[in-house]
Amino acid sequence: MRVVLQRVSRAAVTVDNEVVGSIGRGLCLLIGIHRDDTEDDMKYIIRKVLNLRVFPASEQKPWDKSVMDLDLEVLSISQFTLYGQFKGNKLDFHTAMAPSNASNFYARFMEALKSAYKPERIQDGRFAAMMSVDIVNDGPVTVTFDSKEK
Repeated sequence: MRVVLQRVSRAAVTVDNEVVGSIGRGLCLLIGIHRDDTEDDMKYIIRKVLNLRVFPASEQKPWDKSVMDLDLEVLSISQFTLYGQFKGNKLDFHTAMAPSNASNFYARFMEALKSAYKPERIQDGRFAAMMSVDIVNDGPVTVTFDSKEK
């Protein structure tokens, strides 16, 4: 799994002019699923997302608190294009999980994320939909990581 994690003041995702998920202060996640991802990859990403210390405790400790420490929110958005590879001037997505499998995998990811934290603090977009994502970055702080590069 590949993640682009952004610390946000607020974020929202809209599908067909309807807001389907929105949060205040917290993390916005763009989630890519690789064709070879397993439950172990999922567990690694969830642990990393919820425990990564990207929030300040004070001016002297700018990288001291996690989303869980501060009881903040998480907006997760599926993003298969994170596995796009260039073939000339065209993008190829053959390393991304097939949509039918990815849909189930992402649903299980969301269930596990909610189980590991507070379900009411977790929002998401709509899998495979064309979405408009509004993000107000805080910092900005943007971090990328991949479960295959532990």
